[in-house]
Amino acid sequence: MNGKEFTRYVALWLGLATLVGALSGSASAIFLVSLDWATNFREANLWLIAFLPLAGFGIGYVYHHYGANSTKGNNLLLDELYQSKNPIPLRMTPLVLFGTIFTHLFGGSAGREGTAVQMGGSLADQLTKWFSLNQENRRLIIICGVAGGFASVFGTPLAGAIFSLEWMLTRKFRWKSIFPAFLSAFVADWICELAWGVGHTQYSIPEIPIHSLANLAWVIPAGIAFGLSARLFAETGHGISAIFKNMISYPPFRPVAGGILVALIVFFTGSTTYIGLGVPQIVEAFEVPLPWYDWLAKTGLTGLTLGSGFKGGEVTPLFFTGATLGNALSAWIPLPLALLAGMGFVGVFSGATNTPMACTAMGMELFGYESGIFLGFACVIAYLFSGKSSVYSSQNLAEKYRKS
Repeated sequence: MNGKEFTRYVALWLGLATLVGALSGSASAIFLVSLDWATNFREANLWLIAFLPLAGFGIGYVYHHYGANSTKGNNLLLDELYQSKNPIPLRMTPLVLFGTIFTHLFGGSAGREGTAVQMGGSLADQLTKWFSLNQENRRLIIICGVAGGFASVFGTPLAGAIFSLEWMLTRKFRWKSIFPAFLSAFVADWICELAWGVGHTQYSIPEIPIHSLANLAWVIPAGIAFGLSARLFAETGHGISAIFKNMISYPPFRPVAGGILVALIVFFTGSTTYIGLGVPQIVEAFEVPLPWYDWLAKTGLTGLTLGSGFKGGEVTPLFFTGATLGNALSAWIPLPLALLAGMGFVGVFSGATNTPMACTAMGMELFGYESGIFLGFACVIAYLFSGKSSVYSSQNLAEKYRKS
């Protein structure tokens, strides 16, 4: 690339990445405010959970009859990143936004990253036709959308950029994607937090032990547990989805059945701990001992919610699963409770999405760079022990087990 081509590249992506960051950051801000309202309204009116099956039918019906390929969710973005086939429809943005809000409003167990990433990717891909982008530049702008959506919904711009690059990584890394990904991530985070005034949950790991061989050795069994938990989480979701597809042929009826089961579980247990995002329980996992089975309950209820056809992300439930599993492991592993919760927070996420670098960066952004060695070690071990699994069925895992 000569000087003229480089100048054209910088000028093009300075404008496009900034625009994508502004769009995805604004979309995330609107989404987060709406999600907070839905969560608070549900907690004040728990009778709404009884209508979860009806909400499920509405979501399933709209997606089945009007969603087209939007039903593939994050997997559609991966498919288009690997090989461009069809434009990502603009309808994906309102569909996933309202589908996720209704899922949370009526008591489903789901996350938020999938929604932000899909909105970011959908909005970004609209610029392909507006600016007549070629196939390579289209791929870059989708990466920008993913980076902006992820960064702004969690307040982690560094992790958002790395996630967008690592998530879609193939055997050939393209250096041209680095600048647009990082710029869109940081712009999206600034727009969401500074322009719109939407904040994010704060976490803390107050005690970091010395980096001794003994302390680091204890990360190994913890990381293995996080990797196996990630595998269980991914396979639970895929398995429940397959069961519903085999047993119920008409897609809108699947979330109806799932909604009935979730509502019954909440009714008979008398607990709303495992529905919604579960952020209060995640925060508690850094502070006080919790029931050992919290991570299992969240895995099952999230698998049932998303596997039956409700909308939302997987990452916040993965945070819940990992943080509470780390909390439970503090009874056997002599490391600080908050550190184990933080290691689980990012470790299970790493194993379930095959993105150890992004998860390590996220952990340092959220918990402080002092914990980076422990977090990174846990993420790598969890990634290695998660097996050939991913919460995203379209993710290319060839690189993970490539033969030398």
